[in-house]
Amino acid sequence: MAAPENASQPRLAAGCRWGGSEQERVILFPEGAIKLQGTGRQVLERCDGQRTFAELIGELQTEFADADPDKIRADISQFLEQLRHKRIVDY
Repeated sequence: MAAPENASQPRLAAGCRWGGSEQERVILFPEGAIKLQGTGRQVLERCDGQRTFAELIGELQTEFADADPDKIRADISQFLEQLRHKRIVDY
């Protein structure tokens, strides 16, 4: 699977949705559920199909200003690629 491009608009894939409580959010998908915490949750909450990958990365680079911007881009790209492979995210 290819990495998201700057103009890609990540979103939950068809058949996937948020579930659980505000404190215990999970992504529900046909094969199961994934409990999300920390950065993973922050990333997927931004995957609304409206923001581009570049906008999402920009927001995270601002929020985590002490971190290496290139590492943020690489890590988030890899995270989204893994979720796309599992058919949880589409872009």
